[in-house]
Amino acid sequence: MTATPSTRTPPTISNQENFVHTPPVRRARWQDIPDIVDLVVGPFAGSAVGAWLVPDERHRRHVLTAVIRVWIEHALLCGEAYLLQDQSAAAVWLHRYGLVPAPTEYGERLAVACGDYLDRFLHLDDVLDTHRPADPHNHLAFFTVAPNPHRIRRAATLLAMSNARMGQALLPAYTEATTVAERDLYARHGYVADQPFPLPDGTTAYPMWRRPGRWRVGHRSLTPAVCPYRAASAA
Repeated sequence: MTATPSTRTPPTISNQENFVHTPPVRRARWQDIPDIVDLVVGPFAGSAVGAWLVPDERHRRHVLTAVIRVWIEHALLCGEAYLLQDQSAAAVWLHRYGLVPAPTEYGERLAVACGDYLDRFLHLDDVLDTHRPADPHNHLAFFTVAPNPHRIRRAATLLAMSNARMGQALLPAYTEATTVAERDLYARHGYVADQPFPLPDGTTAYPMWRRPGRWRVGHRSLTPAVCPYRAASAA
């Protein structure tokens, strides 16, 4: 699940950003968890998916904060996370090299955090799991950029750098885009979209797959990226 810049940014912004220094990327540490959670929760609470998960706006941010914290903690134990140095953007990855165990005491923590909304979170988990590739890969679980100036450039910098780090394992990367803007951002970085699927709230999700070491921004791959869904259907 991701949160990326809007396509409504005026055209002049992209030209201005060519002259703006973007903060460097660094690997996140345990003490960064509260900042990452805040970055993710903001746009998620305002999304259609977030509203479906927790219809009561009075409780939404509190519930989402508790649930997302569980997954961010898990990612730092079973994956990696990266931040821009000024903490204006975050990329959170899970290493799905085999069967990834659920976070410690996930059922109990989820039940406490969600309360009456538990079934909705479990249903969303099931839908996402159904469409996730079985092949070993790195999963970009959360990608978010604060609504700061030059956010398009910030998003591109963080995505490129974290993709390069994940590509060192010579494994594909996978993520789900939930807007056309997200889908197009990932496509510019070498991700290939497969057949979209609906989330429980009606939002369209675009599963996206990227082969390692084959892409640079603005260049075509020398060989076509093969999505595991197409490979499975062709077998």
